[in-house]
Amino acid sequence: MAAMKSKLTQDEQLTVDLFKRNTPSVVFITNLAVRRDAFTLDMQEIPQGAGSGFVWDADGHVVTNFHVIKGASDLQVTLTDGDEYAAEVVGFDGDKDVAVLQLKLPDTEKLHPVKLGTSADLLVGQRVYAIGNPFGLDHTLTTGVISGTGREISSGNTGRPIEDVIQTDAAINPGNSGGPLLNSSGELIGVNTAIYSPSGANSGVGFAVPVDIINSSVTQIIKFGKVIRPILGISFAPDQSVEQLGVQGILVLDARETGPAGAAGVHGTKRDQNGRLVLGDIITGFNNMRVRNASDLYKALDKCGIGDEVDLEVLRDNSKIHMKITLGSSS
Repeated sequence: MAAMKSKLTQDEQLTVDLFKRNTPSVVFITNLAVRRDAFTLDMQEIPQGAGSGFVWDADGHVVTNFHVIKGASDLQVTLTDGDEYAAEVVGFDGDKDVAVLQLKLPDTEKLHPVKLGTSADLLVGQRVYAIGNPFGLDHTLTTGVISGTGREISSGNTGRPIEDVIQTDAAINPGNSGGPLLNSSGELIGVNTAIYSPSGANSGVGFAVPVDIINSSVTQIIKFGKVIRPILGISFAPDQSVEQLGVQGILVLDARETGPAGAAGVHGTKRDQNGRLVLGDIITGFNNMRVRNASDLYKALDKCGIGDEVDLEVLRDNSKIHMKITLGSSS
């Protein structure tokens, strides 16, 4: 007598179908590093890390986290059918922890690009699905809900804040980094990037960079090989140094003359003819927004475009001065 096929609920069937439909879009990425064998002195490529990624388009572009591929001498991408291919780094955005790879494969028909969604209208309680390769295991599905929106985390690469991050209780474990976070329609709404846990294992809170941010970075990387952002053209002191002065703001160390801030008259820190340190301007406001630390300044800049004129408030000799500055380009 033939065994009876187990009957799935409608919800279970939808989840099964979503996994089957989207698994071909997810890849496993191995980060290879060159090491010299201690005994033979031969140079060998050995795995130094691994993570997940997904096919972005039919041209063979693959998206993952920057920290997954950071420091790699070579990269190996495994498709869902088990075939392995070399990949090159097209570019990366360390500030948003995203990297774009170019697959070297002869048959692009094997590629199954992910379906893009939007992260502008996400709601707490909305069901989400994470597909990846945790602990090097084959494609694995975890499910949960959006447990928070509008979160902020710091990029592990540059320390710059990433805003509007998605918080989820879907299990995100080592190896899930760079994998897609999907909505119930199977659309990409985020890229799994961080686990809030001392051990690194899932403890109920995971984070994903929203797809709208990812889309902006990836589009620029594919077009220019990098992300171009607006800049003031300054270098500044660590937040702790300014706190010791008893004020809140950004202490300008250098404002090069050819940069936007320098051209507008912002003063950097220097020494006088007697060798005494003369503090530069302290930035305390940006377009009527309070600037207390580097994070505030980065968030303000992220809301601007290249060529925008901004109002900069600085503290100089115990007086507040307002300056009009036209933002430059990071290129």
